Amino acid sequence: MPRFMDVHRGMSGITAEQLDNAHRADLAAEHAEGVHFEHAWADPESGTVFCLSEAPSAQAVRRAHERAGHSVDEIHSVPLSV
Repeated sequence: MPRFMDVHRGMSGITAEQLDNAHRADLAAEHAEGVHFEHAWADPESGTVFCLSEAPSAQAVRRAHERAGHSVDEIHSVPLSV
């Protein structure tokens, strides 16, 4: 299944607890869109959050995040890894 890295902006000051809650909301919403959210990272200073997922499409990732209650600013396909 294709992998995607998505970016959320405007989350300045996000805490570990808030990141965990957002990731749990993603996990609760993922099955409806056939997405599997693997991991999330955040930089509280810049307010940027990154999420790695496997999904049938970028649109499925966007819909899953919207179901979880947070929008996505960017979604990038990541077909190669080492």
